Amino acid sequence: MTDPVYPRLNTLSTGLRCRCPRCGEGPLLKGYLTIRESCPVCGLDYSFAEPADGPAFFGMSLVGVVGMALFMWFEFSVHPPIWVHMVVTMPLLVIGCLGVLRPLKGWLVSEQYVHKAAPPEFESIGKHGDGSRWR
Repeated sequence: MTDPVYPRLNTLSTGLRCRCPRCGEGPLLKGYLTIRESCPVCGLDYSFAEPADGPAFFGMSLVGVVGMALFMWFEFSVHPPIWVHMVVTMPLLVIGCLGVLRPLKGWLVSEQYVHKAAPPEFESIGKHGDGSRWR
């Protein structure tokens, strides 16, 4: 019996929908941000997936740029008191960051699958400076 062949899927589509990067059907995450052990549909082992702080960095950067543009527009056109920013702007920035975190994590895991990302492996080539003329 041969293993089924899976076509290469669009990483943006599977990632933003938080679906398995191999089959595109099974859920990638359990809960809000926890990556599953494997895909319940195709059985892909998700042990390769470790996006670390990438989703948080990209999410805060994206929301920060857009949020600051909207903040400046709101400030210069309406001139609200500072408490309005605390009640409106700050919660919107937090909601924006949390809203993009999950799709960005799915996208980064999909990219790791397609590019066969793995932890770095180092190989020793001997002692540093051994055999050189510099003593």
